[in-house]
Amino acid sequence: MFNQEYSMSRGKVIVTGGCGYIGSHTVVELIQNEFEVVVFDDLSNSKEFILDRIEEITSVKPLFEKVDLSNPIEADIVYKKHADAHSIINFAAFKAVGESVRKPILYYKNNLYTLINSIEAQKKYNIKNFIFSSSATVYGSPDILPITEKLQTKRAFSPYGNSKRIAEEILEDFAKAYSDFKTISLRYFNPIGAHESGLIGELPNGIPNNLLPYVTQCAAGVLKELQVFGDDYDTKDGTPIRDYIHVVDLAKAHVKAVERLVSGNMKDKYEVYNLGTGKGFTVLDIIKTFEKVTKRKINYKIAPRREGDVLALYASAEKAKNSLDWEAKLSLENMIETSWNWEKLYRGI
Repeated sequence: MFNQEYSMSRGKVIVTGGCGYIGSHTVVELIQNEFEVVVFDDLSNSKEFILDRIEEITSVKPLFEKVDLSNPIEADIVYKKHADAHSIINFAAFKAVGESVRKPILYYKNNLYTLINSIEAQKKYNIKNFIFSSSATVYGSPDILPITEKLQTKRAFSPYGNSKRIAEEILEDFAKAYSDFKTISLRYFNPIGAHESGLIGELPNGIPNNLLPYVTQCAAGVLKELQVFGDDYDTKDGTPIRDYIHVVDLAKAHVKAVERLVSGNMKDKYEVYNLGTGKGFTVLDIIKTFEKVTKRKINYKIAPRREGDVLALYASAEKAKNSLDWEAKLSLENMIETSWNWEKLYRGI
């Protein structure tokens, strides 16, 4: 239950997909920065017990609404109920690159209907601020590294990535059409890591689609072998390069974005920011660092390239540093150590 001090805090923020990986860490940071939080989630790729874990960390259990935001009737009901919110942070989306290639319509319907229903309700109930969970995949295969926000977005290699690019265009048009509404799109690079408590972390349904939970599940004996998709890229060891960022650093950026939106200091009604470390690591870098930090060997084999992957993606995050007063601070070793601690605690190892 909320105490009076909490309910009279810095105002209410709706977090869609708030039981998920990035969403749950962001909820923690929002609560710790005295925002009131209500979580919307359909639990299709998350677990409700995460709300109890958030309470263990923060001593506050956020309000929760189980809702399918791709259904306009359900979306309208919950947004009307929480029309006193000043901001929405939208994490509600399917996110597996490989699955999106196999099931493109599923991804376009879910990711875009969820967004459209949310911003329609935002307008109807006069919720002024919107933060969108975007992705570095909107840059496609970039011609210049590190990637700055000035770089032209491209047709992404996967329907997942393309749904993010289309969503950004929808939001930009929305901001132009309705002068009272402000939006920030945060383009994530590769989030990994877990909360230092070990109580929340990345918990995919079934076989993981992302690298580090696959690595930790191999180390825990849940999976037998890790596939490394491609060793023929033009990199130092033939495996692709990504900018890995700690999920807690990422979550803190969302707090900064909310503060910028409510402060009235935005230069434009629609702004975009890269969230990354500016450093690139290969897949084999991650595996070797994991083995060094945890003293556990990872059984892996080289597999063919995965459709939808690109050679290298790493960020310039100078704009976020200058305008959001944010920068990534946690190391790769910390990302790996906290991921492994989460895996061990969850599995009871």
